[in-house]
Amino acid sequence: MNHPAAASGKRTKCRHCSAPLVHSVVDLGVQPPCEGFVPAEHFNEPELFYPLHAMVCEGCLLVQLETDVSPESIYTEYAYFSSFSDSWLEHCRLFAEEISNSLGLNSQSQVVELASNDGYQLKNFVEKGIPACGVEPAANIAKVAEAKGIPTVVAFFGAATARSLVADGRSADLIIANNVFGHVPDINDFVAGIKLLLKVGGTVSIEIPHFMRLMENNQFDTIYHEHYCYHTLLADHRLFDSNGLRLFDVTELSTHGGSIRMLVCHQDDPRKTTNAVHALVAMERARGLDRIETYTAFGEQVRETKRKLISFLIEAKRLGKTIAGYGAPGKGNTLLNYCGIRTDFIDFVVDRNPYKHGKFLPGSRIPIFPPEKINEMRPDYVLILPWNIKEEIMTQMSHVRNWGGQFVVPIPEVQVLA
Repeated sequence: MNHPAAASGKRTKCRHCSAPLVHSVVDLGVQPPCEGFVPAEHFNEPELFYPLHAMVCEGCLLVQLETDVSPESIYTEYAYFSSFSDSWLEHCRLFAEEISNSLGLNSQSQVVELASNDGYQLKNFVEKGIPACGVEPAANIAKVAEAKGIPTVVAFFGAATARSLVADGRSADLIIANNVFGHVPDINDFVAGIKLLLKVGGTVSIEIPHFMRLMENNQFDTIYHEHYCYHTLLADHRLFDSNGLRLFDVTELSTHGGSIRMLVCHQDDPRKTTNAVHALVAMERARGLDRIETYTAFGEQVRETKRKLISFLIEAKRLGKTIAGYGAPGKGNTLLNYCGIRTDFIDFVVDRNPYKHGKFLPGSRIPIFPPEKINEMRPDYVLILPWNIKEEIMTQMSHVRNWGGQFVVPIPEVQVLA
């Protein structure tokens, strides 16, 4: 079980520009940290709950949490291993292939990945003979990477860690930051560290869920304590500029329900800013992301989704149906705790990650089993909590249909998939 989490008080100023933080995007109540899985021996012990309230800055439009849970309490020992999603591994393999070719990376280059997890991405570079190093705060996961031959520094990344890496001869031709940019409470220190670590002419690749898509597709469950910030190009342009960097290219991705890959360089780099950047900024403006009222209207949309999901579950249980959950992702815990869904609706969940087996979901205390439990119990409905990989899961679990079972996805709205 993670160490008891410390939380800051209510944040009144933006973590980037220090403008007043007064506008609510969505209030998801009080919840435990979403990766704080409860071991059986601690089942009867209390959990710490913290406000989960997203706000938007009226100065720079950065969406962020009002209360911070300390990163040390979340990441020192971590339950998320990236290697358990086949589709994500293939996405990373293709990225390594493309970026190595486009940048001409070779045995004289240096790749550094921030929040490198179990080495799932960097192994693609190592296999090509390209020197690579990871920075990963979770010691349990870093050990797995080291066992794969991926040098890994156990640390939180920021300016101090960047100076240490540079002193160690690891200035980077390529810095990778996949799905970590939102996990940083001190975003200015993180970006300052990137600038220090990046070689002249070097490239930073940042993948992050796109807040425009989050709102469009009602993905409120991806708001949780680990995600301190939520990103748009409108906000990130200002963030990079103020730290001596420049966003010069962007690609829209389907991963995590709709992400963007931002390519960033030093401000004086000769590479020109692409039309893709200008086009996506124009799209964000057209969707109203330059106006505070667009953000503040999101809360009611979320409340209505909660009502629809609870109505479906109540009706299913009244008809005597059995319901199991597939997956124990952070987003699933946000959804279950916000909606007040516990074992009165969902009997159990299954997950491919052995680290989670025998534990209980934080807050809801729903038990977690290996996927084989589905075959044993033959539920009428399987609620897919990591809805972003629903096709992969329905393929893996296609035998559920053999007994008439159906899949359910909760986001953007409840949908039953035969």
